Amino acid sequence: MLRRWVVLWIAVVLAAVACGGDGDRTAAPIEVERIVSASPSHTEILYALGVGDLVIATDLTSNFPAAAAETGKFDAFNVSVEAVAAFEPDLVILFYDPGDVVEGLEALGITTLLFSPPATLDDVFDQIRDLGEAVHRPDEAAALIDQMQGDLAAVIESIPETDEAPTYYHELDPSMYTVTSDTFVGGLFASLGLENIADVVDDGTGFPQLSSEYLLQANPNFIFLADTKCCGESEDTVAERPGWDTLDAVSEGRVVELDDDVAQRWGPRIVDLVAAVAGAVYG
Repeated sequence: MLRRWVVLWIAVVLAAVACGGDGDRTAAPIEVERIVSASPSHTEILYALGVGDLVIATDLTSNFPAAAAETGKFDAFNVSVEAVAAFEPDLVILFYDPGDVVEGLEALGITTLLFSPPATLDDVFDQIRDLGEAVHRPDEAAALIDQMQGDLAAVIESIPETDEAPTYYHELDPSMYTVTSDTFVGGLFASLGLENIADVVDDGTGFPQLSSEYLLQANPNFIFLADTKCCGESEDTVAERPGWDTLDAVSEGRVVELDDDVAQRWGPRIVDLVAAVAGAVYG
């Protein structure tokens, strides 16, 4: 399931880029008592804004905080107007529209917010503000943004100066799809002073697929695994790949196992991802 989510996430990012940015969305405040979220990132934001008690249904991968796992569930990969409308929501949050879901929901009088995956931190903060306005929590949204900005700044400021930027490979799945510094996640890594080995082979999407031969030649200082949950990858499984035991990151214990959810979502736990990466690299 999580691997399907990675594939979908990449596809939506590429579609957003092709269309020139964020999708259409309506952020006008309404009287909200029942919220449906088809996006785990926005589910986490809603709970952080203090309206978790209004969230009645979420996609199958929304599992944080724990209460989100106890809501009604539906398959976001096959989302339909009928499936969502059955929950009788006042507000629906989507991060992609597979066809005419937004149009169909709004035809039923259901307010729908459609967000694209962010390209920058500012995009994340804009989405938090929009959600705050939509659910009548603008002050809470502003406070959350301030806290995240302060926490991120504290991590970045704690990074020591180095003569040479540490290099890294960030794995999205075992087929070696990765991110470049031009993506949201890659930008977070760049803010920590890290150099991405995928940047020089970017195919224009921001999500190139590397080969083992290229990785072995690049020999990154660190390997970050964002496929530990979806695909069972670990320091041990990486070491078993042909030739990978010769990589410095493997032989010197610099394979970092990340939480897939934290590494792939753009909610408040962005701070946790940045702290985990900084801690692994700089101690």
